[in-house]
This record gives sequence, structure tokens and C-alpha cells, in this order.
Amino acid sequence: MADSYLLGFIFVSVMTLVALWCDVVSRRRKVNGIVSSTGTDSLKSVPTIDGECRPADGFDADVIIVGAGVAGAALAHTLGKDGRRVHVIERDLSEPDRIVGELLQPGGYLKLIELGLEDCVEEIDAQQVFGYAIFKDGKHTRLSYPLENFHQDVSGRSFHNGRFIQRMREKAASLPNVRLEQGVVTSLLKEKGTIRGVQYKTKDGHQLTSFAPLTIVCDGCFSNLRRSLCNPKVEVPSCFVGLVLENSHLPYSNHGHVILADPSPILFYPISSTEVRCLVDVPGQKVPSIANGEMANHLKTVVAPQVPPEIYDSFVAAVERGNIRTMPNRSMPASPYPTPGALLMGDAFNMRHPLTGGGMTVALSDIVVLRDLLKPLRDLNDAPTLCKYLESFYTLRKPVASTINTLAGALYKVFCASPDQARKEMRQACFDYLSLGGGFSAGPISLLSGLNPRPLSLVLHFFAVAIYGVGRLLLPFPSPKRIWIGARLISGASGIIFPIIKAEGVRQMFFPATVPAYYRRAPPVK
Repeated sequence: MADSYLLGFIFVSVMTLVALWCDVVSRRRKVNGIVSSTGTDSLKSVPTIDGECRPADGFDADVIIVGAGVAGAALAHTLGKDGRRVHVIERDLSEPDRIVGELLQPGGYLKLIELGLEDCVEEIDAQQVFGYAIFKDGKHTRLSYPLENFHQDVSGRSFHNGRFIQRMREKAASLPNVRLEQGVVTSLLKEKGTIRGVQYKTKDGHQLTSFAPLTIVCDGCFSNLRRSLCNPKVEVPSCFVGLVLENSHLPYSNHGHVILADPSPILFYPISSTEVRCLVDVPGQKVPSIANGEMANHLKTVVAPQVPPEIYDSFVAAVERGNIRTMPNRSMPASPYPTPGALLMGDAFNMRHPLTGGGMTVALSDIVVLRDLLKPLRDLNDAPTLCKYLESFYTLRKPVASTINTLAGALYKVFCASPDQARKEMRQACFDYLSLGGGFSAGPISLLSGLNPRPLSLVLHFFAVAIYGVGRLLLPFPSPKRIWIGARLISGASGIIFPIIKAEGVRQMFFPATVPAYYRRAPPVK
């Protein structure tokens, strides 16, 4: 009889434990709001008193990232690796097909290593880039990256943009606490001035919400969310016309090529072992029509004669094959509204002319800065305090970002042809200055490559070029006309660089240590 009671007691105890376990699991499922949707986990929300939808536990993730391009995917991996729960919402998870974002400077590659993402340039037929070759009026000069003090693997990388992004998405999604979902974010959810999350439409058309204490918007140059987080002053100085040259051999292997053509520069660089990207800059926002053949005719009659003879036939063949693409070149200084619960990054936040290929370097550098700021924080729930603390991000990013932004804008204006004699002299002076070699070329190329993020060094080299140009005019014997051109050259140089510096912020660019946010410390752990 005792044995029967003992067996009955054991049976009841086991059943009770099973029932309790099932109840706990059920409660957790309700709290986390987990339901199966199109093969991935979606987050269920429960209505609140004011009619909004809110998860039962308050937040679906620690960080929501809008966009999974270069910036978004790299950021997702970085924060996920630090233990954050990350929800990434990307408009289109298929492989992107773009004609920009294909050249990563050595400074950007160093940031990639720092983030543990250097293997993302492997297995995509990426090409090493060791410098630039510049062509003007039948003359040319080669500028090598100053890589002597770095490991032999450190160099620039050029590749298909889509392959690179897919590799980073895969690496981010491999982390168990990163959820990558296809969807279109339609709005930011704001409550009493604080961003609490996003509303988005899934691939199958369902409207959902996701909540997190921090939402980072990285939805690229066409961002439809930036207006609520910054004061966007977007300029479109020109458009790129893109071609792919097949089985073509550049005059200098593993180098980018810049042709100082009329009216504006032409770029060539390898994007695989068999392909060379060509980008023809067309000033203004209007380009010849591709559909009626105007573009092909323009490329054959105006551009082709200015291309180096070694790649002339490949260029013409690429034009005849068609598949001509265009892309507006946008420039936008960083002008954020510090907003509790939200942050802008990548091209949604800051853009520069892509002539120097510095966009990815700026984005990856920003991610390193943000990672280091967030690392000491246990939780991100105090939105006002976090917002004030992250104001330091805008100052700490300035050395790299402002150097690359200013150089890109200034170089584009100098490299464009002009009927003005002073501008012609400045363009020629720039080419001759870089051709001097030594520190005259190593200094500017280290700025362009992101290896020397020093704004003052940039300004000194820029005006050294202008003074060099004036010296060429005045020697051996000055004349009133040459003196006048020299004066206009200096004035023109000032008119090029000072507005860019003003837009970047003089104080943050040159005297960041005088900005109070520079000294912000992580809020104490509660």
C-alpha cells in the first residue's frame, strides 16, 4: 500500500512539474510575442491604453537598425557581437546591384579589421588596390598609398558592392541575437519626444511594429526617415555614368585611375579579376538620354577620345554592349537633431562626392566610434541620458569624417575643367604638385586613403597646391596679368574649401577638444 501511495505521489509531482513548465513556456511566449511568420520569427504586440501597440515586456530588442547596407550590416554584426539583441529591417535582402560603393580605401580596410569583418572581402574576387594613377593631357603620374608601416595584407579593396554587402549580412545574421528581416520601415514611433521604435510593412504586406530603446537609421542616400532626425541639405553636383569593361588591362594594375577629362573626371578601377568599373562624371543633374542613344553617342564622341589608349577599345566595346547605368552623386553635411531614442548613420546621415571613394571608410569609422561609446553601457533604457551622452559621437567622428568629406568636395571642384584661367591654373598646379612625389604626393594620398585623418594637414596641403600654382605663374618673371591670375587662384582656392569647412563645423573639425560633448562619460550603472 505504501508503495502505491509513493508511486501516486511521484506521478502527481511529475505531472505538476510538467504543468508548471508548460505554463512558464506559455507565459514566455506571450511576453516575447513569438509567432511564426513566413519562415521567420515576428514579434507580436499588445495594445496599450492610448491605442498604440506595445510588446508585453516593453521592447523587442536592444537596438533596431533600419537598413542592412554597408553601414547597417556592419553595425548589426558589431553590436550583436557585443551581446546586444539587434533587430535589422531591410527593404530588400536580395543582392544589391549598384555602381558605387565598390572601392574601400586602406583606412576603411583597417576599420574592417578592427570590427572583425575583414573576411567579408574574401571569396568575392575582391582586388587589392595600392594607389592611384592620374592622367592629364597625355601625361600621367602614379601615387602609391603609404603602406610601409602596415602588414602586407593592408591595402585598398575593390569589389562588386552587392557581393560585399551579402557577405556582411550573412555574417551578421549568423549571430543568434541578430534578427535580419525584410520589410519597409514606414515611420518612426515617437512618444513624448522620444523614439520608441518603428512601424514597418513585412514582405507579405503585414503592418507590424517593433520597439527598442535605441533605433539607428541606416537606410542609405535615399532615406525617407532622415528628415525627422536631421536638417538635410542635399546637393547633387553631378551624376556618375557607369560601365563595366570586360577582360581589360589598366595601364597600372591594382590601381585606381583618374582621368582629368573635360568637363569632369573619369574613373577606372578593377572590381574583379576580369572586370573594370568605369565611372564617367557628368556635371549637373541632367544626363544625356540612354533610351534614345544620346548617352552612347556622348560616351563615344566626347569621352572615349580622352580615355588612355590602352583601354580605348575596351571602353568603346562596353558602350556598344549597353547596360549603361546612371547614379546621382549626392553631398550632404552631417546636421543632426539629437533625438532621444534614435541615431542616424551612413549615407542617411552624411554624404560626400564619391570621387575619392571615402563613403565606406567614414561609415566604418563611425561604427567603431559608436561601438566604443556603447560598450560600457549595460542597458539603453534611459533615452534622454543616452541621447546626451551620444552627442559626443558627433564630435569624436569629426577627424576622419570631416577630412574625407572636405577632401572629396574640394578635389572634385579642382579636378573639373573650367574656362576660368585661375581655375585652369589650380587644376594644373594640383597635377604637378602630386607629380613631385615624396611628401608632396604621400601627404595628400594618405589623407585620401583615410590613413591620416587630420583636417589641418588637409588644409595645409590644399593651400600648398595653391601657393605652388602662384609660384609657377610668377616665375621666372611676374607680369601684372600673371599676378592678377595668381591672386584669383588664391581667392578661388579659398572659395572652394572654406564653405565646405563651414558646413562641416570649424570648431568640431579643428578644435574638437573645446566642444563640451567631447568629454562626455558613460552614465553610471544603476
